[in-house]
Amino acid sequence: MQSTTLAGAFDDLADSYDHRHHEEIARALIAWVAPGPADAVADVACGAGAVARQLAQSRPDTARPVLAVDLSPGMIAVGRARAADVERATAIDWRVADAVPLPVADRSLDVVLCASSLHFLGRRAPADWRRALRPGGRVGFTLPLATHFRPSERFSGHLARDVPLPHTAQEASVWAAECGFAEAASRVLVLGTRRVVVTSAREPGGR
Repeated sequence: MQSTTLAGAFDDLADSYDHRHHEEIARALIAWVAPGPADAVADVACGAGAVARQLAQSRPDTARPVLAVDLSPGMIAVGRARAADVERATAIDWRVADAVPLPVADRSLDVVLCASSLHFLGRRAPADWRRALRPGGRVGFTLPLATHFRPSERFSGHLARDVPLPHTAQEASVWAAECGFAEAASRVLVLGTRRVVVTSAREPGGR
């Protein structure tokens, strides 16, 4: 029997997740935001941890762990297994938890990354990211392009109604600014028949 909760839906999907697609999105998001090697980073609603895993592979041994948070135990389990090739076992701090609010202190993060999940989290997510980010900290997120998004019936009921899916990169940047972020920049990522908008922005202050 399929679960009707969002966590249950992703638990059911964990073993058949499209890892290749999400690895490509993660790669593009990391390149767009370019976290520093010593930055305190959170991978929000991380799924199978594509962002956290790629970051952990490129960070020095002295770097603090990347925080990877997801409400699906199944996805976290798959992420842990897929991260077995990361040399330092403590490079990722896996947490089964609701992504909002993040389990971090106020103004404790340098970078917040959210790949393929914001349209389920709602506008409360960027508000919480602003709480968690230090002044001048950076945020990066992706959203499906509205013209190319065809969610299954099972997931469409879980979409956040207060996160407008962008029709253009500019729309995503404008929405980030409306959420209180500065220096928003977005681009459209083409992945086969799918289109994803990748956005980076900055928490005001810190300069």
